Amino acid sequence: MNRKKITVLLSGAAMVSALAVFSGAWDYVQGISAYPASGITAKPERKSEVNLELLNTIEAEAAKVRVEPQDARVDSVWKAIPGYNGLEVDVEATYEQAVQQYKPGSPITYIYRQISAKVKLDDLGVHPIYRGNPNKPMVSLMINVAWGNEYLVPMLNTLDEENVKTTFFLDGSWLKKNPELAAEIVKRGHEVENHAYSHPNMSSLSRARAELEIAKTQQLLKDSLGVENKWFAPPSGDFNQQTVEIAHARGLKTVLWTLDTVDWKKPSPDSVVHKITTKAEPGFLILMHPTESSSKALKAMIQGIRAKGLHIGTVSQTLSPERIMP
Repeated sequence: MNRKKITVLLSGAAMVSALAVFSGAWDYVQGISAYPASGITAKPERKSEVNLELLNTIEAEAAKVRVEPQDARVDSVWKAIPGYNGLEVDVEATYEQAVQQYKPGSPITYIYRQISAKVKLDDLGVHPIYRGNPNKPMVSLMINVAWGNEYLVPMLNTLDEENVKTTFFLDGSWLKKNPELAAEIVKRGHEVENHAYSHPNMSSLSRARAELEIAKTQQLLKDSLGVENKWFAPPSGDFNQQTVEIAHARGLKTVLWTLDTVDWKKPSPDSVVHKITTKAEPGFLILMHPTESSSKALKAMIQGIRAKGLHIGTVSQTLSPERIMP
Protein backbone atom coordinates (compact mmCIF):
# COMPACT_ATOMS: atom_id res chain seq x y z
CA MET A 1 0.00 0.00 0.00
CA ASN A 2 1.58 3.30 -1.02
CA ARG A 3 1.68 6.27 1.32
CA LYS A 4 -1.08 8.30 -0.34
CA LYS A 5 -3.48 5.36 -0.04
CA ILE A 6 -2.60 4.61 3.56
CA THR A 7 -3.09 8.30 4.41
CA VAL A 8 -6.61 8.20 2.96
CA LEU A 9 -7.29 4.91 4.70
CA LEU A 10 -6.02 6.01 8.11
CA SER A 11 -7.80 9.36 8.20
CA GLY A 12 -11.03 7.91 6.81
CA ALA A 13 -11.05 4.97 9.15
CA ALA A 14 -10.36 7.16 12.18
CA MET A 15 -13.39 9.37 11.41
CA VAL A 16 -15.71 6.46 10.77
CA SER A 17 -14.48 4.66 13.90
CA ALA A 18 -15.39 7.58 16.12
CA LEU A 19 -18.93 7.56 14.74
CA ALA A 20 -19.19 3.81 14.98
CA VAL A 21 -18.54 3.74 18.71
CA PHE A 22 -21.80 5.58 19.25
CA SER A 23 -23.81 3.78 16.58
CA GLY A 24 -23.02 0.23 17.65
CA ALA A 25 -21.36 -0.44 14.27
CA TRP A 26 -17.86 -1.07 15.64
CA ASP A 27 -17.63 -4.47 13.92
CA TYR A 28 -18.25 -2.74 10.63
CA VAL A 29 -15.51 -0.17 11.26
CA GLN A 30 -12.97 -2.86 11.95
CA GLY A 31 -13.68 -4.31 8.55
CA ILE A 32 -13.38 -1.15 6.49
CA SER A 33 -10.59 -0.93 3.93
CA ALA A 34 -10.04 0.14 0.34
CA TYR A 35 -9.19 -2.03 -2.61
CA PRO A 36 -6.09 -0.33 -4.11
CA ALA A 37 -7.18 -0.51 -7.73
CA SER A 38 -10.77 0.62 -7.52
CA GLY A 39 -11.07 2.65 -4.30
CA ILE A 40 -14.25 0.63 -3.46
CA THR A 41 -14.75 0.01 0.26
CA ALA A 42 -15.75 -3.41 1.53
CA LYS A 43 -14.93 -5.94 4.23
CA PRO A 44 -11.32 -6.91 3.57
CA GLU A 45 -8.95 -9.46 4.98
CA ARG A 46 -8.05 -8.87 8.63
CA LYS A 47 -4.47 -7.79 7.75
CA SER A 48 -5.76 -4.50 6.29
CA GLU A 49 -7.45 -3.33 9.49
CA VAL A 50 -6.40 0.01 10.95
CA ASN A 51 -4.88 -0.26 14.40
CA LEU A 52 -6.27 2.90 15.95
CA GLU A 53 -4.45 2.45 19.24
CA LEU A 54 -1.13 2.35 17.39
CA LEU A 55 -2.06 5.23 15.13
CA ASN A 56 -3.12 7.42 18.04
CA THR A 57 0.11 6.65 19.91
CA ILE A 58 2.21 7.64 16.90
CA GLU A 59 0.25 10.83 16.28
CA ALA A 60 0.54 11.85 19.94
CA GLU A 61 4.32 11.38 19.83
CA ALA A 62 4.51 13.28 16.53
CA ALA A 63 2.74 16.27 18.08
CA LYS A 64 5.19 16.26 21.03
CA VAL A 65 8.48 16.05 19.14
CA ARG A 66 7.87 18.28 16.11
CA VAL A 67 10.52 21.01 15.79
CA GLU A 68 9.95 23.96 13.46
CA PRO A 69 12.69 24.88 10.94
CA GLN A 70 14.79 28.03 11.34
CA ASP A 71 15.40 30.26 8.34
CA ALA A 72 18.81 31.62 7.36
CA ARG A 73 19.22 35.24 8.42
CA VAL A 74 21.60 38.18 8.46
CA ASP A 75 22.86 39.03 11.94
CA SER A 76 24.27 42.44 12.86
CA VAL A 77 27.38 40.80 14.35
CA TRP A 78 27.78 37.39 12.70
CA LYS A 79 26.49 38.46 9.26
CA ALA A 80 25.04 35.53 7.27
CA ILE A 81 23.89 32.68 9.52
CA PRO A 82 22.62 29.47 7.91
CA GLY A 83 19.16 28.13 8.61
CA TYR A 84 18.48 24.79 10.29
CA ASN A 85 15.88 22.29 9.14
CA GLY A 86 13.05 21.25 11.42
CA LEU A 87 12.08 17.73 12.41
CA GLU A 88 8.89 15.70 12.45
CA VAL A 89 7.75 12.11 12.76
CA ASP A 90 6.74 10.54 9.45
CA VAL A 91 3.44 9.19 10.76
CA GLU A 92 2.59 7.14 7.68
CA ALA A 93 6.00 5.47 7.37
CA THR A 94 6.20 4.83 11.11
CA TYR A 95 2.72 3.24 11.18
CA GLU A 96 3.42 1.19 8.07
CA GLN A 97 6.55 -0.24 9.68
CA ALA A 98 5.20 -0.71 13.22
CA VAL A 99 1.82 -2.25 12.39
CA GLN A 100 3.41 -5.44 11.08
CA GLN A 101 4.42 -6.73 14.52
CA TYR A 102 2.77 -4.32 16.94
CA LYS A 103 1.53 -5.46 20.36
CA PRO A 104 0.05 -3.09 22.98
CA GLY A 105 2.85 -1.64 25.11
CA SER A 106 5.61 -2.73 22.74
CA PRO A 107 8.21 -0.06 21.76
CA ILE A 108 7.76 1.80 18.49
CA THR A 109 10.66 2.71 16.23
CA TYR A 110 9.85 6.18 14.93
CA ILE A 111 10.84 7.29 11.45
CA TYR A 112 11.72 10.96 11.21
CA ARG A 113 11.96 13.41 8.33
CA GLN A 114 13.33 16.91 8.03
CA ILE A 115 11.24 20.03 7.45
CA SER A 116 13.16 22.30 5.10
CA ALA A 117 13.94 25.85 6.10
CA LYS A 118 12.30 28.26 3.67
CA VAL A 119 15.16 30.79 3.61
CA LYS A 120 18.65 29.49 2.83
CA LEU A 121 22.11 31.08 2.63
CA ASP A 122 21.71 31.52 -1.13
CA ASP A 123 18.68 33.73 -0.50
CA LEU A 124 20.51 36.22 1.73
CA GLY A 125 22.61 38.06 -0.83
CA VAL A 126 26.28 39.01 -0.57
CA HIS A 127 27.50 38.62 3.02
CA PRO A 128 30.46 36.93 4.73
CA ILE A 129 29.88 33.96 7.04
CA TYR A 130 31.53 33.57 10.44
CA ARG A 131 29.62 30.65 11.93
CA GLY A 132 27.00 27.97 11.43
CA ASN A 133 23.55 27.89 12.99
CA PRO A 134 23.85 28.03 16.81
CA ASN A 135 21.30 25.22 17.16
CA LYS A 136 23.21 22.75 15.03
CA PRO A 137 25.49 20.66 17.28
CA MET A 138 28.37 20.57 14.81
CA VAL A 139 31.66 22.43 14.41
CA SER A 140 34.27 22.47 11.66
CA LEU A 141 38.04 22.65 11.77
CA MET A 142 39.20 25.15 9.12
CA ILE A 143 42.82 24.31 8.28
CA ASN A 144 44.44 27.05 6.20
CA VAL A 145 47.48 25.80 4.28
CA ALA A 146 50.21 28.03 2.86
CA TRP A 147 53.17 26.48 4.74
CA GLY A 148 53.90 23.80 7.34
CA ASN A 149 54.31 20.71 5.15
CA GLU A 150 56.10 18.77 7.89
CA TYR A 151 52.95 18.75 10.03
CA LEU A 152 50.37 17.99 7.36
CA VAL A 153 50.70 14.20 7.22
CA PRO A 154 50.77 13.83 11.05
CA MET A 155 47.57 15.91 11.19
CA LEU A 156 45.99 13.82 8.44
CA ASN A 157 46.89 10.66 10.37
CA THR A 158 45.27 12.02 13.54
CA LEU A 159 42.12 12.95 11.62
CA ASP A 160 42.02 9.40 10.22
CA GLU A 161 42.46 7.89 13.69
CA GLU A 162 39.59 9.99 15.03
CA ASN A 163 37.42 9.45 11.91
CA VAL A 164 37.10 13.19 11.29
CA LYS A 165 36.65 14.86 7.91
CA THR A 166 37.19 18.58 7.69
CA THR A 167 38.08 21.43 5.32
CA PHE A 168 41.52 22.54 4.14
CA PHE A 169 41.76 25.98 2.52
CA LEU A 170 44.69 25.88 0.12
CA ASP A 171 46.87 28.79 -0.93
CA GLY A 172 47.14 28.53 -4.72
CA SER A 173 50.90 28.97 -4.89
CA TRP A 174 51.29 26.22 -2.27
CA LEU A 175 48.97 23.98 -4.27
CA LYS A 176 51.01 24.51 -7.44
CA LYS A 177 54.21 23.48 -5.62
CA ASN A 178 52.66 20.59 -3.67
CA PRO A 179 50.14 18.78 -5.89
CA GLU A 180 50.95 15.38 -4.34
CA LEU A 181 50.30 16.56 -0.78
CA ALA A 182 47.11 18.27 -1.90
CA ALA A 183 45.99 15.09 -3.65
CA GLU A 184 46.67 13.16 -0.43
CA ILE A 185 44.32 15.50 1.46
CA VAL A 186 41.59 14.79 -1.08
CA LYS A 187 42.36 11.06 -1.06
CA ARG A 188 41.80 10.99 2.71
CA GLY A 189 38.26 12.30 2.14
CA HIS A 190 38.63 15.93 3.19
CA GLU A 191 37.13 19.02 1.60
CA VAL A 192 39.61 21.38 -0.10
CA GLU A 193 38.76 25.02 -0.83
CA ASN A 194 40.12 28.42 -1.90
CA HIS A 195 42.60 30.53 0.14
CA ALA A 196 43.59 32.94 -2.70
CA TYR A 197 46.81 32.44 -4.68
CA SER A 198 49.64 34.36 -3.02
CA HIS A 199 48.30 34.98 0.52
CA PRO A 200 47.71 38.74 0.03
CA ASN A 201 45.69 41.20 2.11
CA MET A 202 42.62 41.15 -0.10
CA SER A 203 41.29 44.54 1.05
CA SER A 204 44.36 46.32 -0.33
CA LEU A 205 44.08 44.90 -3.85
CA SER A 206 42.58 46.41 -6.97
CA ARG A 207 39.44 44.71 -8.20
CA ALA A 208 41.31 43.09 -11.09
CA ARG A 209 44.07 41.74 -8.86
CA ALA A 210 41.63 40.51 -6.23
CA GLU A 211 39.66 38.66 -8.87
CA LEU A 212 42.86 37.10 -10.23
CA GLU A 213 43.85 35.84 -6.77
CA ILE A 214 40.53 34.03 -6.35
CA ALA A 215 40.08 32.89 -9.95
CA LYS A 216 43.61 31.48 -10.30
CA THR A 217 43.24 29.21 -7.28
CA GLN A 218 39.68 28.27 -8.25
CA GLN A 219 40.91 27.08 -11.63
CA LEU A 220 43.92 25.31 -10.11
CA LEU A 221 41.68 23.38 -7.70
CA LYS A 222 39.64 22.18 -10.66
CA ASP A 223 42.54 21.37 -12.96
CA SER A 224 44.86 19.66 -10.47
CA LEU A 225 42.37 18.06 -8.07
CA GLY A 226 39.05 17.94 -9.93
CA VAL A 227 37.45 20.06 -7.20
CA GLU A 228 34.49 22.35 -7.82
CA ASN A 229 35.26 25.20 -5.43
CA LYS A 230 32.44 26.47 -3.13
CA TRP A 231 34.09 28.45 -0.32
CA PHE A 232 36.66 31.25 -0.14
CA ALA A 233 38.65 32.03 3.03
CA PRO A 234 40.49 35.37 2.81
CA PRO A 235 44.15 35.11 3.92
CA SER A 236 44.68 36.51 7.43
CA GLY A 237 40.93 37.19 7.56
CA ASP A 238 41.55 40.41 5.63
CA PHE A 239 38.78 41.38 3.22
CA ASN A 240 36.33 44.11 2.24
CA GLN A 241 32.93 44.12 0.58
CA GLN A 242 34.60 44.08 -2.83
CA THR A 243 36.24 40.78 -1.89
CA VAL A 244 32.91 39.23 -0.92
CA GLU A 245 31.29 40.46 -4.13
CA ILE A 246 34.07 39.09 -6.34
CA ALA A 247 33.89 35.70 -4.66
CA HIS A 248 30.09 35.71 -4.91
CA ALA A 249 30.24 36.48 -8.63
CA ARG A 250 32.40 33.37 -9.04
CA GLY A 251 29.91 31.20 -7.15
CA LEU A 252 31.85 31.25 -3.86
CA LYS A 253 30.76 32.21 -0.38
CA THR A 254 33.27 34.06 1.80
CA VAL A 255 33.87 32.27 5.08
CA LEU A 256 35.81 33.42 8.13
CA TRP A 257 36.12 31.81 11.57
CA THR A 258 34.39 31.92 14.93
CA LEU A 259 37.25 30.68 17.10
CA ASP A 260 41.00 30.94 16.40
CA THR A 261 43.74 28.66 17.75
CA VAL A 262 46.26 31.48 17.00
CA ASP A 263 48.67 28.58 16.47
CA TRP A 264 51.05 30.71 14.40
CA LYS A 265 52.17 32.29 17.67
CA LYS A 266 53.42 28.84 18.78
CA PRO A 267 51.28 28.40 21.93
CA SER A 268 51.67 25.20 23.94
CA PRO A 269 49.51 22.32 22.73
CA ASP A 270 47.84 22.14 26.15
CA SER A 271 46.79 25.79 25.95
CA VAL A 272 45.33 25.23 22.48
CA VAL A 273 43.33 22.23 23.72
CA HIS A 274 42.05 24.19 26.73
CA LYS A 275 41.03 27.20 24.64
CA ILE A 276 39.19 25.25 21.96
CA THR A 277 37.46 22.70 24.17
CA THR A 278 36.22 25.29 26.67
CA LYS A 279 35.02 27.82 24.08
CA ALA A 280 33.68 25.63 21.25
CA GLU A 281 29.92 25.93 20.76
CA PRO A 282 27.42 24.65 18.18
CA GLY A 283 28.07 26.06 14.71
CA PHE A 284 31.62 27.24 15.42
CA LEU A 285 34.25 27.36 12.68
CA ILE A 286 37.64 26.75 14.31
CA LEU A 287 40.71 28.15 12.55
CA MET A 288 44.09 26.40 12.58
CA HIS A 289 47.13 25.78 10.41
CA PRO A 290 49.51 22.84 9.95
CA THR A 291 51.74 23.94 12.84
CA GLU A 292 53.46 22.02 15.60
CA SER A 293 51.04 23.43 18.19
CA SER A 294 47.90 22.35 16.36
CA SER A 295 49.37 19.03 15.25
CA LYS A 296 50.16 18.02 18.84
CA ALA A 297 46.85 19.41 20.17
CA LEU A 298 44.61 17.93 17.49
CA LYS A 299 43.68 14.57 19.04
CA ALA A 300 42.83 15.99 22.47
CA MET A 301 41.03 18.90 20.80
CA ILE A 302 38.79 16.53 18.83
CA GLN A 303 38.07 14.39 21.88
CA GLY A 304 37.27 17.47 23.99
CA ILE A 305 34.90 18.84 21.35
CA ARG A 306 33.08 15.52 21.16
CA ALA A 307 32.85 15.33 24.93
CA LYS A 308 30.64 18.43 24.72
CA GLY A 309 28.18 16.53 22.52
CA LEU A 310 29.32 18.24 19.32
CA HIS A 311 29.85 16.56 15.95
CA ILE A 312 32.81 17.57 13.76
CA GLY A 313 32.25 18.00 10.03
CA THR A 314 33.42 19.87 6.97
CA VAL A 315 32.60 23.53 6.45
CA SER A 316 29.95 22.46 3.93
CA GLN A 317 28.33 20.12 6.46
CA THR A 318 28.46 22.62 9.30
CA LEU A 319 26.98 25.43 7.22
CA SER A 320 24.32 23.21 5.67
CA PRO A 321 20.73 23.47 6.95
CA GLU A 322 20.65 19.65 7.12
CA ARG A 323 19.69 18.50 10.56
CA ILE A 324 21.64 16.11 12.78
CA MET A 325 19.07 13.30 12.77
CA PRO A 326 18.10 11.21 15.83
